[in-house]
Amino acid sequence: MSEKQRGLGRGLSALLGDSAATAAVATPVPDQPSEPFRAPEQPIDLLVRNPDQPRRIFTEADIDDLAASIREKGVLQPILVRPAPGQPGKYQIIAGERRWRASQKAGLHSVPVIVRELDDLEVLEIGIIENVQRADLNGIEEARAYKVLMERFGRTQDALAQVVGKSRSHIANMLRLLALPEAVQDHVLQGRLSVGHARALVTAQDAEGLAEKVIAAGLSVRQTEALVRDEMAPVRNTAPRPRVAGNADTQSLEQDLQEALGLKVKLDDKGGKGEIRLSYATLEQLDEVCRRLMKN
Repeated sequence: MSEKQRGLGRGLSALLGDSAATAAVATPVPDQPSEPFRAPEQPIDLLVRNPDQPRRIFTEADIDDLAASIREKGVLQPILVRPAPGQPGKYQIIAGERRWRASQKAGLHSVPVIVRELDDLEVLEIGIIENVQRADLNGIEEARAYKVLMERFGRTQDALAQVVGKSRSHIANMLRLLALPEAVQDHVLQGRLSVGHARALVTAQDAEGLAEKVIAAGLSVRQTEALVRDEMAPVRNTAPRPRVAGNADTQSLEQDLQEALGLKVKLDDKGGKGEIRLSYATLEQLDEVCRRLMKN
């Protein structure tokens, strides 16, 4: 089992307990000699969706395929629920909305469920963990879910990274996608742009206009990065760059900083006052600079 899988497993175990976590995320293995786990069933119309569910996009083709499988083999994995807040007698779905939708399409009247008493924070974390583990979340959905955890529940990026089994730089990079215009975020949500395209467009002056060009021309991520660099080139070329010509100390300091940071450094000194410019080529480089500056 990979480190990523172990991290996600620990996250669910901490929230649900080992046995419930196993039932919630494990894929059933056929032909087991022991009696398989059978979850109790509840009427399907007693289940309600969670308005804070991180996953928003459900494709009809995906639901149709799962519905066909359910008609043939039934629901192999129980749906994780909790008593629905403010709706006595009903259950709010924590993990398994896709199974619930497909079960309705398959004509089922009841589905297997696991009921747990969980608060809003635990519900949201489990929803993120399950969807991230299955690679079900779109990049924007994932970023928005992280933002909710940080703003509503006070989670730090480091705490998020531990819960979902991702690196802190991954969390930071996903959150940067939310700086994109809504139109560009919608392109990612609808699958017209990949997360790689979105990352390239984050630094663009006209991200929305470039996104339309990328979609129309079917550009790759590398071609999109080149398009963004071309857009920014005139700005870089016309920017004033006052420097003290021939100042060996300044040039030496630039070289030292470049070696220490691994970035291109420009030091503009004007009689003891000036500015330092750091140029990064990737978001990972920017994240590393931010980490060094803020680690204390």
